[in-house]
Amino acid sequence: MPSFWLNGDIVAEQNAKLSVYDHGLLYGDGVFEGIRFYNSNAFRLDEHLARLYDSAAAICLNIPYSTDALVEAVCAIIADYTEADGYLRLVVTRGEGPLGLDPTLCSRANVFIIADKLAMVKDVVLQQGASLVIASTRRLPCDGLDPRIKTLNYLNHIMARMEATHANADEAVLLNLQGNVAEGTADNLFIVKNDALLTPPVSDGALAGITRALIIAQANTLGISCVEKTLAPFDLYTADECFLTGTAAELIPVRAIDQRPVAYCPGPVYAQLRGAFLEQVQEETKC
Repeated sequence: MPSFWLNGDIVAEQNAKLSVYDHGLLYGDGVFEGIRFYNSNAFRLDEHLARLYDSAAAICLNIPYSTDALVEAVCAIIADYTEADGYLRLVVTRGEGPLGLDPTLCSRANVFIIADKLAMVKDVVLQQGASLVIASTRRLPCDGLDPRIKTLNYLNHIMARMEATHANADEAVLLNLQGNVAEGTADNLFIVKNDALLTPPVSDGALAGITRALIIAQANTLGISCVEKTLAPFDLYTADECFLTGTAAELIPVRAIDQRPVAYCPGPVYAQLRGAFLEQVQEETKC
């Protein structure tokens, strides 16, 4: 059963409620983090909270809890949850206010955490690989909304995900306005070409993913050449390997992009990095 923390307290689901006047609901005005926990321990919590506070600072949103208080909240909800492994959604909304866009009229931010299960794809997709489509919906440009802000406004990603559903694909890839690869709807993207690991830079619209950063670091440790490089659809179509990363996604191999088969799925580089990732998770979250 899921667990809920709202503004300082563990609450029952029927009491996990916000006002319809909350600007997070009315205008998408807020920020969030998705956090995995394993063995009843949050994975890379410090990095997630640092990014949460950066996102909030970027939109002038005051989080009414200290970092230590949120760490305590995360520990409390994990302890209340019925299983040792799960997913947390930590959300900060602008709070309740009158109709209209002015955020200064909202009295206090609301903060809530949900502990539940989340699987991005079915187990068979993890084994056989995901199919991707390149969406016509574009990533919002960096000069419109910086991708480093994890905002509640995910509508363009939702529209891209709808395109994947309509095409009977597992995930969609968003391009930026220049036609270069940015990211998936809820994950970062890597390819392998000629034994080199390549991923789009944040400047091309990719989220500065925490799992993404971990995979880059692990590649360097394993002696795998890893480069942040602008990628076009052609690079995806001709890749030797492709895989997705993210807190929710963890690591997902890709078998096809726009119905073009990927040469190796799961490929040897993916297998190496997935093994290293799972070892890191167990090392950092062991009791």
